[in-house]
Amino acid sequence: KPGVKTVSSVFLMELKHNVETYGEILVFGDCAVIPEPTSEQLADIASEAAITAATVAGLDPKVALMSFSTKGSAKHDSVDVVKRAGEILRERNADFAFEEELQADAALVASVGVKKAPNSKVAGHANVLIFPNLAAGNIGYKLVQRLANAEAYGPLIQGLAAPINDLSRGCSVKDIVDLAAITSVQAGK
Repeated sequence: KPGVKTVSSVFLMELKHNVETYGEILVFGDCAVIPEPTSEQLADIASEAAITAATVAGLDPKVALMSFSTKGSAKHDSVDVVKRAGEILRERNADFAFEEELQADAALVASVGVKKAPNSKVAGHANVLIFPNLAAGNIGYKLVQRLANAEAYGPLIQGLAAPINDLSRGCSVKDIVDLAAITSVQAGK
């Protein structure tokens, strides 16, 4: 896609439980493409995920760049990568709400978000979760899919000039039909 350097993926996670708390759809990325993204790649993934959230899921994206640390609670090189991704998004004047360095509870639970990141517009209200690496993203979407009985649509591939999506080897016929329908909508057919 012109102007995009990073190809990545997201899953649309359709929740069946706690919809009143988390919303019906969450977007998880990257769960299928880049094993260890750089800060720049994380910023690219976040930007493309915000577009996907808005155009495919109809969401007002509130993007959380996930970590095992919230706002300095831990020091580690992998935390620094996530923090730098947030700085890059600010330098790019990202036109969507985002917050870097949030743990899952701070990103998703309002009462925790207000304690751990009190001045954030995203903490406690995130609907787009950007994982720090492929291991976390892939494990995260599969846990939510299996333990919360959520529907996982994707991976939707981002950053290409035309819509191209993928399916897991363990997919069902319903998964194929659903992803074909999403791809058709993305293509404007």
